[in-house]
Amino acid sequence: MASDNDFRSVSRREFLKALSLGAAAAALGPLGLPRGAGAAETAGAGGKRLPNVVFVLADDLGWRDTAPFGSTFYRTPNIDALARRGMMFTSAYAANPYCSPTRASIMTGLWPARLGITWAVCHVPNVVLSAGVEKGARPEFKAIGTTSATRLKLEYTTLAESLKAAGYRTGHFGKWHLGQDPYDPLHQGFDVDVPHYPGPGPAGSYIAPWKFPPELNFTGQPGEHLEDRMSAEAVKFIKENKDRPFFLNYWAFSVHVPLDAKRALIDKYRGLIDPADHQRNPVMAAMIESLDDAVGTLVKTLDEEGLTDDTIFIFTSDNGGDMYDRIENLPPTNNWPLRGGKGNIHEGGTRIPLVVVWPDVVKGGARSGEVVQSIDYYPTILDMLGLKPAAGQKFDGVSVVPALKGGTLGREAIFCLFPHNGPWTGEYPSVYVRKGDWKLIRYFYGGEKQSDGSFAHRYELYNLKWDISERNNLAGEKPELVKELDALIDGYLKDSGAVLPVPNPKYDPAAAADLVDVEAAHMNASYAEPLPLPAAGFKPSKPKKR
Repeated sequence: MASDNDFRSVSRREFLKALSLGAAAAALGPLGLPRGAGAAETAGAGGKRLPNVVFVLADDLGWRDTAPFGSTFYRTPNIDALARRGMMFTSAYAANPYCSPTRASIMTGLWPARLGITWAVCHVPNVVLSAGVEKGARPEFKAIGTTSATRLKLEYTTLAESLKAAGYRTGHFGKWHLGQDPYDPLHQGFDVDVPHYPGPGPAGSYIAPWKFPPELNFTGQPGEHLEDRMSAEAVKFIKENKDRPFFLNYWAFSVHVPLDAKRALIDKYRGLIDPADHQRNPVMAAMIESLDDAVGTLVKTLDEEGLTDDTIFIFTSDNGGDMYDRIENLPPTNNWPLRGGKGNIHEGGTRIPLVVVWPDVVKGGARSGEVVQSIDYYPTILDMLGLKPAAGQKFDGVSVVPALKGGTLGREAIFCLFPHNGPWTGEYPSVYVRKGDWKLIRYFYGGEKQSDGSFAHRYELYNLKWDISERNNLAGEKPELVKELDALIDGYLKDSGAVLPVPNPKYDPAAAADLVDVEAAHMNASYAEPLPLPAAGFKPSKPKKR
């Protein structure tokens, strides 16, 4: 490895130019690798070839939506097998309850608040590179939320760029949702991007013919499932690059809407429904099986090509399970015993499954209760590979290698900011901190009216060791702990440069009385039966496809 004195700063423009000319070695300096190392002979410590990295990110897959994490309805034999080979993290979190912010955090190792991407809006046509404050809010809301950036800016050195600079062949397959050209994967460090689509997913169905833009020329045989096709494309990438280190970024479209699946699988699960099971939607079960099949296809290919022992494999999700859509008169999934789901700042919105397979290092079947977050993947992967960040590059995340080796992390806390009004999921501008077993949620200006006419923040405090379902709010009983944790929130908001909500001067309590309590109505995951929405003067509209 090169010494620290050999590091030099490479501008993004210089870096991309060097790569476009096939001179990848020119960009290897910041990572401390020998500048003469060719792509096929890139070596780590001791001259051993660096391992491949396969990163599988499911979309909208909840914490309990696989068998290893407790589902008794969904069948996931391939993910089960991964868990038997690697380490399960039982307290893993997405950095945001929506997909785009979490994806941005994975690519940069930074808080979404620092990036300005705090909502799933990176498919919209207008380019917005910084967060701002909304011009106003309806009178039902106490706070005016913020606007989100709609692109991952090119100034950040992405995970793909770091690995490409280290000699890896890089391929992105599936959902991106961080911006169109020039913010697409091909401009963010990936050599290959399939299907090169910036949106959330196909319209209408996962069963071909898919409704992608015609210019992509990405069509399938009638009846072909999209995840089957995507895994087949990924297999080609693996086989084409088996003789060199590769980074396969498989960001599945599943199990995001559209809510449909192979008919035979739906019928299979319809016959397996247990009315007493919280999870009993046959369509979601069929979608999860197709996702699991894709994981199995990747693992089988690694086995066949003799690459299994030389490949780090990470499986996780971008946010909690979807509970606000409906199909067959049921929410897609149920996150019980967690409260809430996708789009919600309670545990069901951000706690996610995570399995890490690291041959010869992680003991098979291991479990860790260490608190990790999606901001940690980037620094962890570099640490696993023995690579250094680019000169001057800093992360908000930490390497979880100590936990992978059976130790502890010693981190102080993790944070999550959702500064928007999202009434369709029962969520309003809020932020949380988790420190140890304690979690404090701050709802901006959601409290009681003060003497000066303003509204105080509202707080919820939970001990997750004893109250994983977040039912017993202890904020009133532990004011000193609330004060201590709230000070951590203040420090995080200041450090990240977060754009924050402001009070709504047009707030009208009478209008607010007509708000539907969505969370109590159908986001409360402790109920097996979804409760009907109550009649009210105001029914929140669901967002367009996110």
